[in-house]
Amino acid sequence: MLGTAWDYQDHPREFLAKLDALEERGVTVCNPSKVVRWNSEKRYLRALEQSGAATVPTLWLDDAGQGDIVAAMSRFGTDRVVVKRQVGAGGLGQFSFSRDNLPAQDWTMGRPCMVQPFLPSILEEGEYTFVFIDGEFSHGVSKRAGPGDYRIQSLYGGYETDFTPSQADLAGAEAIVAALPFDDLLYCRIDMARLPSGELAVMEAEAIEPYLYPEQGPGLGARLAKAILARL
Repeated sequence: MLGTAWDYQDHPREFLAKLDALEERGVTVCNPSKVVRWNSEKRYLRALEQSGAATVPTLWLDDAGQGDIVAAMSRFGTDRVVVKRQVGAGGLGQFSFSRDNLPAQDWTMGRPCMVQPFLPSILEEGEYTFVFIDGEFSHGVSKRAGPGDYRIQSLYGGYETDFTPSQADLAGAEAIVAALPFDDLLYCRIDMARLPSGELAVMEAEAIEPYLYPEQGPGLGARLAKAILARL
């Protein structure tokens, strides 16, 4: 199991080479290597969108400068956007710009990135996590940003609470799992946020080494153990 690949986003080639080495030795990896490779670049979200999944509108760029940020705001009809790394994790290297707080004229992201409209719901109700073990829903988590920030990760002051999803919201998360092009996932974490339409959209489908929030899922250990035993 991949449990300590916390810096894979900074060393993607070395990370994928290690997966190759494990495969050559005949080591079974959970989640499978094919899943990890697919999940390591956030362009997988485009595949989910093409399959009909609810996603956040996204502009995919090889790099971004001030002009690209302004153009994205016009394209999305918004005054604020978020810029993320296409290979990234934990909100690291992420920026948020508004029309009255644009990047410097000579600023560039310096890497492949994705630009999305900022969702007001992130501040109003936060982000929701749905943990799935062996394809079955395990538990939910509500993640909120701390004072003065929009990022929900604890690194930036974010915090988590228990969350029992409505049937409609759970169905939305289950639809994302069903849209994944794999049926052998040991674990998967679906992170979602609410669009202005009221529908939940997928922000991430984490299948590499996501934190599974055992504090909010007291039955997680037993579920995970059962799923692992079934694979032995």
